[in-house]
Amino acid sequence: MRDFTNADTTVGNTTHHLAAAKKIGLLTMISICIGIVVAQGAMISALQGIGIGGSAFIAAMIAGLVIAHFNVMSFAELSLMFPAEGTLATYTQKAIGHFPAIVSVYSGYIVVGILGVTVELFLVDAMLDALLPDMLPPKVISLLILFFLCLTNLRGTDVFGKVQNLIVVVMVSAILLVGLVASFHLTSPAEIVGTPADFSLAGVKDGSFIGLIALAMWLFVGAEFICPMINEVQNPHKNIPTSMHVSVTIIFAMYVAFVYGATQFLSVETILESNIPYVDYTIAVFGKTGLLIATVMALAATFSSANTILAALPRMLQGMAEQKQSFPILKRVNRFGAPWIAIVMMTVLVSIPFLLFDIDSLIVLLIAATSSYLLAYIIAHIDVMVLRRRLPNHLRPYRTPFYPIPQILGIIAMVYVIINSSPAPEMTAQIFQIFGGILLFISVIAALWVKLYMKKGLFEADAIEQDSL
Repeated sequence: MRDFTNADTTVGNTTHHLAAAKKIGLLTMISICIGIVVAQGAMISALQGIGIGGSAFIAAMIAGLVIAHFNVMSFAELSLMFPAEGTLATYTQKAIGHFPAIVSVYSGYIVVGILGVTVELFLVDAMLDALLPDMLPPKVISLLILFFLCLTNLRGTDVFGKVQNLIVVVMVSAILLVGLVASFHLTSPAEIVGTPADFSLAGVKDGSFIGLIALAMWLFVGAEFICPMINEVQNPHKNIPTSMHVSVTIIFAMYVAFVYGATQFLSVETILESNIPYVDYTIAVFGKTGLLIATVMALAATFSSANTILAALPRMLQGMAEQKQSFPILKRVNRFGAPWIAIVMMTVLVSIPFLLFDIDSLIVLLIAATSSYLLAYIIAHIDVMVLRRRLPNHLRPYRTPFYPIPQILGIIAMVYVIINSSPAPEMTAQIFQIFGGILLFISVIAALWVKLYMKKGLFEADAIEQDSL
């Protein structure tokens, strides 16, 4: 049997390592938030949305931005109430018990993170093959990217932050370049052959834009990934909420320019029928050079999202291990303060489906799993409301404005998005079957873990001393 006797000692040194390490500043925090949200899948969703709805999708994006701010409010309040640990599991175990805490993180973050990075790596492979056909061995470059990001994260937050800042600057610059050049016709667009995007206000006036909110929401989810790193950032009381609120607003402005520009160069048919529409977009704007720009956007988006996932999710697992909600070995840290076993484990778990499957077999699974992601937002809103009643005098450096309206509206919005998460009617039954299967599988394991290993009630919340003002 493996010896875990020195695990607590190892974790006990974490504070020393983090104190010695350089703290992450606000700009890097914003890079982290933007980096996890802006991925190739989100760029494709944004272009599909503008093709389907035109101005109605812009209205849906505005609604999605408001909902994203509601989500940010709940995570900011929770993370600053309990700054020693920064995961949804921590907040949930203190509000409604360890069983929903484990289910919410494993189904809503770990599974989704693994599948999301895997799909991003497949898209990188497709882009590189389009740029350099038959010149590169399949999957090798993508695996090298994954292993490189694993090594940078093992070196701690200082190296991670430098890599993340560089990647996000490249990615945002490329997306804004394409969007602004196209929006202001800085290159000469060819005549659009086909149906132009609809920018009448009909879809806004008749309320049909509401049907596009589910698609628009995918452009904003993930900013809360900064919360697991709360002990590694400067001035968290101010910078945690600021970084998340600023990030989703920047993302909104960036995507508005990006998708509007696409409608100036591409027909609705081209946008909706293309598997990777941003490639058609950049080629239409820049000619042959567009393929290179599209590749830079794709690589930067994948680097950024994978880099953030390899930073944040292992720290979620580390926090859960410290609360006995996961395997004790996951709380081990190296001399840089990085949870190295959890980082390596996440890297391996991404590599396995990438090597064994193809992208077509994973897309439906990913869509189903991301419904659990939205379930995690619902649980976060519930946590805030339960803790407001259970711990009314607890110190709250950040308090949700207009409580509980953002939480109630956030829950309603997440339920709506989950119900409408299927991209096609014929996929609905399959997606909900997979979603239910994932939840059932994780719930059974979580229930056994809580009852047999932790020896606690499934919904037995932690006893908490109120840290009042």
